[in-house]
Amino acid sequence: MKKIISGFTLFFASIVGFAQPQAYYNGIDFELNGQPLKNALATRITNTHEDISYAQVWTALKVTDINPSNSNQVMLIYGHTGVTTGTYSRVRAKNDNSGNTGDWNREHVYARSLGTPNLEQSAANSDAHHVRSSDVDLNGQRNAKKFASGSGNSGSVGNSNSNWYPGDEWKGDVARMMMYMYLRYPTQCIPTNVAVGTVSSSFDQMIGLFLQWNVEDPVSQLEIQRNTYLGNASNSAGQGNRNPFIDNPYLATKIWGGPVAEDKWGLLLSNDDFNKIEFGIYPNPASENKVYVQTSEIVNTITIHSIDGKLIQQITNPQFENNEFEINNLNTGFYIITLKSDNKSTAKKLIVK
Repeated sequence: MKKIISGFTLFFASIVGFAQPQAYYNGIDFELNGQPLKNALATRITNTHEDISYAQVWTALKVTDINPSNSNQVMLIYGHTGVTTGTYSRVRAKNDNSGNTGDWNREHVYARSLGTPNLEQSAANSDAHHVRSSDVDLNGQRNAKKFASGSGNSGSVGNSNSNWYPGDEWKGDVARMMMYMYLRYPTQCIPTNVAVGTVSSSFDQMIGLFLQWNVEDPVSQLEIQRNTYLGNASNSAGQGNRNPFIDNPYLATKIWGGPVAEDKWGLLLSNDDFNKIEFGIYPNPASENKVYVQTSEIVNTITIHSIDGKLIQQITNPQFENNEFEINNLNTGFYIITLKSDNKSTAKKLIVK
């Protein structure tokens, strides 16, 4: 027996500040997880995709990558924090685009040569969901290096500097673009070909590093801006399809597991009746900054999210005493408390006054 997202869930999600799924996703059952949800989203973004030419990508980038603070500039992926001039600049004049040093060009975030086959002679080459404005020379430094873990600003990492870290500011963007590309081109744009790391799923080739980056670097206004333009086929260089992981990063968690990402739609509130962990929270509402979770069942993880879906705490293998576990350091507000075991998951709301 399966149920759709309940009316109560949607009502509660609306009053506590969650957005509703865009109409673009009408008809998709978000009670699905794993491969079935991946397949449903892949079908939607493929069937709604209208190809644009490689020349049109220039047109798209001069809109999608506009600096939200200055409409005469584009934002440059891999640019360094606080830098506004030179190779490592985060911004560049919108019309300074070419292949010359000091200009910006089109960076294929899923490097074309890493595709199976090469992306150059395929629709993926001009899919603007993964093409970003980049400084010409910095684009050349990345070249076709695989993504790998790092910290700080972008640059080469690993043995002999053979890999590439996109930078703290850009790693979430990269992760969500690579997730999109995997759904849209499942045999051509495989995550294990473009990144170094451990496969996160038994049924798939998603890299755990991308799931981590998806959590650590939340969706930016620039990503939302890009998704809005490209998702509208009536725009001069619009494609008509969207990146689901920008709309809701938690979709990656539902498909591949891993660390719990931001849930913009309140999907954490939805549970199958027969897969629930029976538990209580007291006091609720709470007048202090601590509460107790009570259950007699096995619990592997407790996660606490704010009402806008941001992860506040994640407790792995909590140690219950007399079927109780104490949670501290909760500020005033609304929360979603989720308990998970190997095959069960239940979420409940909590109010701290």
